[in-house]
Parts: sequence; structure tokens; C-alpha cells
Amino acid sequence: MERREFLVTAAATAGLTVIPAALARGTEANGKLAVGLIGCGGRGLWLARLFEEHGDTKIVAVHDYFRDKAEAAAKMFNVPANRVFVGLDGYKELLQTPVDAIAVESPPCFHPDQTMAGIEAGKHVYLAKPVAVDVWGCNRIVEAGKKAGDKLCLLVDFQTRNNALYREAAERVHAGMIGNPVCGQTFYHTSRLGLHGPAGEGVARLRNWPFDQALSGDIIVEQNIHVLDVMNWYLQGHPEKALGDGGRKARTDVGDCWDHFMVKYTYANGVLVDFASSQFVYGFNDLCTRLYGDLGTVDSHYGGDVSISGKKDSWKGGKTATIYEEGAINNIKDFRAAIASGKPINNSAEAANSTLTCVLGRMASYGRKEVTWDEMMKTEERLDLKLDLPANGPDTKI
Repeated sequence: MERREFLVTAAATAGLTVIPAALARGTEANGKLAVGLIGCGGRGLWLARLFEEHGDTKIVAVHDYFRDKAEAAAKMFNVPANRVFVGLDGYKELLQTPVDAIAVESPPCFHPDQTMAGIEAGKHVYLAKPVAVDVWGCNRIVEAGKKAGDKLCLLVDFQTRNNALYREAAERVHAGMIGNPVCGQTFYHTSRLGLHGPAGEGVARLRNWPFDQALSGDIIVEQNIHVLDVMNWYLQGHPEKALGDGGRKARTDVGDCWDHFMVKYTYANGVLVDFASSQFVYGFNDLCTRLYGDLGTVDSHYGGDVSISGKKDSWKGGKTATIYEEGAINNIKDFRAAIASGKPINNSAEAANSTLTCVLGRMASYGRKEVTWDEMMKTEERLDLKLDLPANGPDTKI
């Protein structure tokens, strides 16, 4: 695993529903659902393994900008050479092969175009979060979700929303167990990520995309969406405005992403939420979402305890130690079952809103000013990737 290693634990062992071969155009001769992997980094390989180990699924095609990554994935999943695709547009060739679904695990800046292309090609889409890096991209994902309609699945992989403890906490909050929400606190503090190659421009930027603002959306979008999505979930909506700050002081050796953010979000009914994040700290790792109501508090930690303490009633909840892998497996199960039943699932709109919540915080922090949701949406912001890639870029091994 290349990211958030401190949260990774043993996989759950639940099996998946077997899908009859006749239900999908690209199924293999043995009846396994044919899946194309777009993005062959550490998480992409890990997720593809989960698809194969926990369901009647076969990875039959792979794409990555870099040839070494694509070929490593092909070797791992026994994909023939004629179904290995590279370069920025290689995913378009993959979509022309007989696949039923695609798993999009590429850098977030590519998600909107790859997702839309998959839906337009008639493929089910399993999509990593965040769904995009800017307002334009989030709008494109919403559009793709509408095009998917009641024919295709478009599932964004939020582990928290498919974890039993988080689900019960949300249900209890929505049922009034903590009373009327007053204010909240959420944070995402971790150690730094590792480099994937020497710092630099061109292909070096793409190798190290998690450190690049335009490619990743910065840490508040690419990483911190975990906790901000949960706050949206608890409050059943997105913030109305944000005021932020932050900077780049401790992690300055690569890219241009900030290493810390602090944002004040204002939700409906004047509910204030204090958000903070860092990605350089030593000796402390915690992803937390707390909401304080006039009758109680919900306290939830990704990879830790989830509980509710109240004036009249409390719920001890439990530990979410296996959430990182278990949540992904649960999502795969739901994705597969939806395809098998012919009843597609689609959470693209709420996933776009959670991504936009992160974009709002970034916008407010970069500008060091208050920005409303409506002001953000009116910008139709689209980040310029400014990728200057050589002709032999896919074969560069730095």
C-alpha cells in the first residue's frame, strides 16, 4: 500500500454474489465479470486484487500513463499484451475492448473525462474519490451520473458510508439522538506521503501527482475528503460558506501542495464546523469527525472508535479498525450485486458535493478569505494541468 498505511488492516472475508455470464457483454468464457483497471498505482493494484479475490471478477485490461506500471499490473493479473494500454489517452483504447465495468484509480484530475468516457461507452464505473479536483470536474461527474441513469452503476468508493458503525452513527444522529446540531470539529492529521521518484517537472510531476495541486486537488481535496464527507453526511447537506488559511512550511521538497489547512465551515442553521489538516506530523495519526448537539455528541474516528455520548442516552459503538479494506470490499459487493440485479446504484451527486466541499475550503484558504458555495459554483473553476510530457513519456522510468 502506498497511502494511509497506518490504517490498513486485514481484509474481511465476505464473498460476493456470482453474476451469470449472460448478464454482461464482456464476461469471460468462465462467467467472470470483465473489469478494466484504469490507474495501476499502489491503490489500483490493491483494489483490483480485492475485485478478483472477493468476487467472480477478472481484470481483463489495464491502463496507466506509464508503461512499467501497466505492465506490472498485467503481469499480476495475467492480462494479455494486447490489452495493456499506456499514455494519456490509452483508457479510450481500453474502453473499446470487451469489458463490462471499469475501476478508475488514476490521479483525480483525470477522473471526470475517464468516468464520462466509461459511461458513454456503456460501462459500469467504480470510481475512486475525490471525483475531481475542481468545480468543472465535479459538474462533469454529476452529468455522467445523469447519463448513467437507471442503466449503469456509478459508484464512488467511500469506505465510511459502507461501514456498519458509521452507518449506525449517522442513523442515530439523523433520528435526533444528539438533538439539534450546534457546532462540529473535524480533522485529518497524518505523517507525510512517500515520494514515487525524484522531484521535477513533466513525467516527474505525474509520478509524484499526490504532491501536485492541479493533479491531486491538494491534500484538502485528495486526502481530507474522508472526514469532510462524513460531516456532510451527519448534517445531511453541504456548507454554505467557508473561511480558510494554511500553508506550506514543513514539506517543501516536492510539488506545490500545502502541508496544512485550517477552515471554518458554516452549514445551514448557522452550524459552525472547525476543520484542520496536516500531512507532515510525527507521532500522531487521526482522522476524526465530531458533531456536537444540544443533547449529545457523535465522535467518529476512521480506523478508530465510533460512539455517541448523550444527556439522556448514549451508544458505545465500537472500533473501525478494518474500515479501509473492509469498506472497499463492501462497496465491491454492492457494486457487483447491483449489476447482477439490474438495479444500478449511483452516488455521484453526493460524492460531487463532498468533493466540492473540499474545493470550497481550498478556495477560501488559497484566497485567505470567505467564499460562499454559490460564489464557488459561479467560478466554474477548471485547473490548468500544465502537463508538459515528452513523446516517450510512457516509457520513462524515473
